[in-house]
Amino acid sequence: MIPAGFWSGETLKDRLEMLVTPFNPDRIDCSAYTLSMGRELYVSPGEAMQDPLSVTIRQLSDGEGFTIPPGQFAFLLTEEKIEVPNDALALISIKAKIKWRGLINVSGFHVDPGFRGRLIFSVYNAGPVTVHLRQGQPMFLIWFANLDKPTALARNQPVQESFPPDLISGISGELQSLAGLNKKIKNLDKSLTDRVHSIEREQTYYRLIGGIVLAVFIAMTVTWIRDGGPSRLFAPPAASSPAVAATAPVKPAAAAPQKAANGSRP
Repeated sequence: MIPAGFWSGETLKDRLEMLVTPFNPDRIDCSAYTLSMGRELYVSPGEAMQDPLSVTIRQLSDGEGFTIPPGQFAFLLTEEKIEVPNDALALISIKAKIKWRGLINVSGFHVDPGFRGRLIFSVYNAGPVTVHLRQGQPMFLIWFANLDKPTALARNQPVQESFPPDLISGISGELQSLAGLNKKIKNLDKSLTDRVHSIEREQTYYRLIGGIVLAVFIAMTVTWIRDGGPSRLFAPPAASSPAVAATAPVKPAAAAPQKAANGSRP
């Protein structure tokens, strides 16, 4: 029978050299061991991405930084490879100073007996601001506890070196976070406000044009009335004078009597 209970700092120092690679005794924190951020991560795309489906796993160089925006998920891989013996169980968490920024662990809180490889942390940024992290940063905690006896039901799987192929497909594409929805609502409100102001300006313009047209029409109507337009409109038509018959015969003028050459009458 193995006494059940969590491993002390002294036990961690004695046993973890064979269970954690690479092992650093300075990473022992009371009864926990601190793991660091590895070289592989995936951050779900936000509304700023032009093609969310093109986002894939990212490889980090030494000390390279990365961000997790508000409302987005991320998969983080540890730098260290661990092994949990068949007579123990491990519990995991994120360091408090990182959780206080709003980053929470949503992947579970234990590691099965028999597990070997790098741990995958699924995290969610529930805070109002972007969380900035970097490769190699100490940020995860792991505790070991004895079982009452070694179990024959331990995990028997290959060493986990990186993300499983089907891990990313579950959260690929844009995720509608509260921060993203709030931004879209504000943009929509601004767009509607601008549209209302534009319509009001158009209505003012049309009212001005209508007022000018109405004023011109009234001025023309007053001038027409002042010039006697109504009396002309309702006056009876004038009687036409009888026309002289054009077919009356015209008598030829009498020829003047010509005088004789000698001045005597004929």
